[in-house]
Amino acid sequence: MNWKAFFAYGEKVPGYEVRVLNEREARAAAAILFVGAFLGLANGVMLGTAVFSEYFVTFFAIDFTLRIIQPRYAPSLMLGRFFVQNQKPEYVGAAQKRFAWSLGFILAWPMFYYLVIDFQPNPLKVLVCLICMALLFFEAAFSICLGCKIFEWVKGKDPKYCPGGVCEMNIKEPIQTFSPAQKVILIITVLVMGYGIFAYFTKLPDRTVFVKKMKTLMMSQAELDKIQKAKEKAEEDAFFDDDEDNE
Repeated sequence: MNWKAFFAYGEKVPGYEVRVLNEREARAAAAILFVGAFLGLANGVMLGTAVFSEYFVTFFAIDFTLRIIQPRYAPSLMLGRFFVQNQKPEYVGAAQKRFAWSLGFILAWPMFYYLVIDFQPNPLKVLVCLICMALLFFEAAFSICLGCKIFEWVKGKDPKYCPGGVCEMNIKEPIQTFSPAQKVILIITVLVMGYGIFAYFTKLPDRTVFVKKMKTLMMSQAELDKIQKAKEKAEEDAFFDDDEDNE
């Protein structure tokens, strides 16, 4: 086996100055992983079980490890390739994608430890999961690779072949700009959506199972222990009060 060729990162494509990857399969893979992460979160919140998340996070960590070694063999990317194999490839620079996936790798293994090896949910760990989901969603839905932008800042110059051609595009087409009326509608939409989310979590504190579960999920182990002790004390007090009433 030619090990140099095996570890060569990205593919050589005629007409491109650097090695590239197919952004279409990367976006498809991001969508697949986002669905898995969402199902894990939904299982944890609605059913109170972390079993699905444990399997998913294990897969996620292994997958991102393979992505930074040789993406050709990463399971999620192969699944993505299966679904978009009949679409024209959209080539992006391999270097910035590797950097972006390295950030995912850095987040993945601590999540694996704290969700699989030593399961102790707290706000910070939940936040890490939500950040991963946000990164996956942005790539799948909008083809926005935030890790690629960080790579650009670290590198100090524009990398070659960014997703959506954002590194090469200097002038927007008319269809990409906003008229004054569109700007007003957009701002109102964002404000209404933001207030809706805020109101859901603050105005309805005890009316939805989701809010209750999310509050519990965001608590530290010490806070959970304190609540448990308070419940046990309340039950104990109620028991002795019943005995006194019977007498």
